Amino acid sequence: MAMRGRNWHSYIHASKEQPRLTWVQIKRVLRYGKPYTWRVIGSLLSILAYTGVALLSPLILRHLIDYAIPEKDLQRLVLAAVALLLLPIISGFFQIITRRLVSQVGEGVIFDLRVSLYTHLQRMSLRFFTHTQLGELISRLNNDVIGAQTAISRTLVTLVTSFIEVLITLTVMLTLEWRLTLMGIIILPLFIITARRLGRVFREIARQQMEMNARMNATMNETLNIGGALLVKLFGQREAEVERFSNRAEEVKNLGIRRATMAIVFMVIVHLLTAVGSALVYGVGGYLVILEMFTLGTIVAFGDYLSRLYNSFQGFINAPVEFATSMVSFERVFEVLDLPVDIEERPDALPLESPRGKLEFENVTFKYRDSNDGLLSYVDRPYSIEKVGGVLSDEAHQPSDPAQPVSSQARELALRDISFCANPGDLVALVGPSGAGKTTLTYLIPRLYDPDEGLIRIDGHDLRDLRLDDLADSIGMVTQETYLFHDTIRANLQYANPQASDDDLMQAAQAANIHQFIVDLPDGYNTIVGERGYRLSGGEKQRLALARVLLKDPRIMILDEATSHLDSESEALIQEALERMYANRTRIVIAHRLSTILPADLIFVMDKGEVIERGTHQELLALGGLYANLYETQFKQ
Repeated sequence: MAMRGRNWHSYIHASKEQPRLTWVQIKRVLRYGKPYTWRVIGSLLSILAYTGVALLSPLILRHLIDYAIPEKDLQRLVLAAVALLLLPIISGFFQIITRRLVSQVGEGVIFDLRVSLYTHLQRMSLRFFTHTQLGELISRLNNDVIGAQTAISRTLVTLVTSFIEVLITLTVMLTLEWRLTLMGIIILPLFIITARRLGRVFREIARQQMEMNARMNATMNETLNIGGALLVKLFGQREAEVERFSNRAEEVKNLGIRRATMAIVFMVIVHLLTAVGSALVYGVGGYLVILEMFTLGTIVAFGDYLSRLYNSFQGFINAPVEFATSMVSFERVFEVLDLPVDIEERPDALPLESPRGKLEFENVTFKYRDSNDGLLSYVDRPYSIEKVGGVLSDEAHQPSDPAQPVSSQARELALRDISFCANPGDLVALVGPSGAGKTTLTYLIPRLYDPDEGLIRIDGHDLRDLRLDDLADSIGMVTQETYLFHDTIRANLQYANPQASDDDLMQAAQAANIHQFIVDLPDGYNTIVGERGYRLSGGEKQRLALARVLLKDPRIMILDEATSHLDSESEALIQEALERMYANRTRIVIAHRLSTILPADLIFVMDKGEVIERGTHQELLALGGLYANLYETQFKQ
């Protein structure tokens, strides 16, 4: 646990290196309010209206005390009383209008920020998601966006409102009694000094709170999803995870206590300064009333205005503090929006029209980047092992097969000098030890990553010259780890083709040998599959994934251990359906089963990121190399 505490403190300390509030940041923030300019102007006019109406009350009260009551003028008394009743009604009407306009601005900003964030995240490469905790992203989309909304919808409006109120109130006070006004404002510089010093503290505490909340959210997301919960139970780590969550929650608690304490200290100081100013004004003003230099009604009205002046000025100096605090949220949002996109679509990208499915690799070399450039804060897991032998392998999570030879795949390059050509209709099989680079190779085809050297072409076009959407439409992939949404079977299938009819769904399900299983369910195609599809077996999920990609009808099909959970009969039926439906399309298959490999037109044997053997089944057996060894130890069984 000491290591965890050290990580947290270093993480918090790192926040002090974040940039301070600058005019460039403020202008960028204001741009998010630009679409709502007229609503902001309307709210300010409404604020001006109810502020002006509210400032009439002390003058009416003064008239009541100095004239109506002493002169026993009932008509003036009734008019003054009615006016005092009407003013709150009129003021309330404008306050309702202001509240509605301000909420429209605030919620609009939240919407714009969330959509911008989500859109940018959808453009990020796979590398970003493998290096970033989901809870951190959720925190940016929720907590930080709401904090950023405060800067525009509440803080800026409060700042302008308070400024207007201070000017109007000071003007009225000077017309009543300039000497008392000067005495009242003599303490205002102390307000400014206090706000500036405490504002920096609030800003730093707010940043730490957001960062620690994001860490706590990441812990919850990791351990409360079905996969994490299962892992915790299987390894008996319940107490350790509770302790880890408790430590992070305690950091959040301590920061909350510190922020609340600093807030009340600020309020106590402000109230003390207000009391000093009020004591001076009422003491001197009372003495002047005794000397009959001005009336009792004037001192009463002046006291009311003084109270309003201090409240407005408190809001005026507190708004920059709140704005600087909420700017922390904007900085965290901007940090995501400013992240570079690894896989960019060129402005002049070419459309891939009527693709045939010819696939070419030419001297392709690829290395996983170890640096954190272009990423959010590091993933904080106390037991994480980020590297094995100098390279982070995308296949490290895959269980090794005890039937195949154990060979260390530690290396610097994930892929080295890969060249081959697959024509439409070809079935290409990739075999080799776990971690040899098979999955990495398939990830380069739909541009989940870009190669460091060499070219990958589809129908003669460099992948980097093509539109990403066209590329996605042309390639279908079934990964080893099947992912299903917490939704119906129908919705999960239609994710590949939203326009698919019920007949299309049924044909794809029949080809994947899953249709009969679906119709036997009580709700049929409307059955909810559960979180990540955990209500289904591994084989059922795989067949649904196959049906989903069949429904997409791509020109290039990539199958990564797509039948590993199936029995021999189901596998044979699916292979027959694939052969029938994809006879003229390119298929790339990663498999450890001989039944999958035998029909291949070309087999590539990979080891340590290189293709060391290639040929048909019989040709490779004749070589007597790694493939022959794999055949004897695994495939032959």
